[in-house]
Amino acid sequence: MTTQLLIYETAVPVSSGRHGKCSVEANNKYGFSRNVNSVPLMAVEFPEAADEYAIVFAANGEDVVPLVILGARAQENLYLGADDQWQAKYIPAFVRRYPFVFSTSDDGQTFTMCVDEAFPGLNYLGRGQALFTSEGKPSAYTEGVLKFLQEYRNQFLRTQAFCRKLKQLDLFEPMQAQFTLGSGEKMSLTGFMMVDRKKLKALSGDALLDLAQTDELELLYLHIHSMRNFSRLKDRLVQTESTKAAAVGESAAPEAVEATATAK
Repeated sequence: MTTQLLIYETAVPVSSGRHGKCSVEANNKYGFSRNVNSVPLMAVEFPEAADEYAIVFAANGEDVVPLVILGARAQENLYLGADDQWQAKYIPAFVRRYPFVFSTSDDGQTFTMCVDEAFPGLNYLGRGQALFTSEGKPSAYTEGVLKFLQEYRNQFLRTQAFCRKLKQLDLFEPMQAQFTLGSGEKMSLTGFMMVDRKKLKALSGDALLDLAQTDELELLYLHIHSMRNFSRLKDRLVQTESTKAAAVGESAAPEAVEATATAK
């Protein structure tokens, strides 16, 4: 398994033969996510995530997936502090499930629980939660992780169905977010999509009723409402630039004076 999963480096199947004496020590640090500026989001997470993150959509092959934007630049997570603590009340499930993940067989029918062996908390010193009992059976901790991964998979399938419906209804429009610093430097985030409000309003009564009855209409307005969080991302960018300037002895950092998110 490669780093195509964004935050995983050397994820391997969990087994009693390889990990029988392994433990996992959680330290509430998220340094593994420092170099990602977006992560996938499940539809069920929209209500909590919309208060703090900009929620967008992106193409993934033939599919579309929701994402939360974490940074204005590539390989930049503005929600991560210098101490590797997450600086928001809600942490996306994609991040919380680390260092565990399901790998999928080629036919898509079999799922195997894997752990990233690059995770510093994985140890053979007995620190934290044991993965297996002395009899070589999965521990209660491992069973709990497995249930979390299974629920994540279930929500992933529901999110896929939700996005397919939006694609079929032709609600998506390409979008870009632009940030202008006081120095004149401009940054642009592209490759994302948003739901077009005009297209949403133009849907037939039956289509709108269907979205309302499945609570998906609420999710769409949460997504649209979350666009205001690009302004909060700008504030985080200002704070980060100021901290960098102070570290090198500069009197002031370039100030982010504008942040806009628009459909192309």
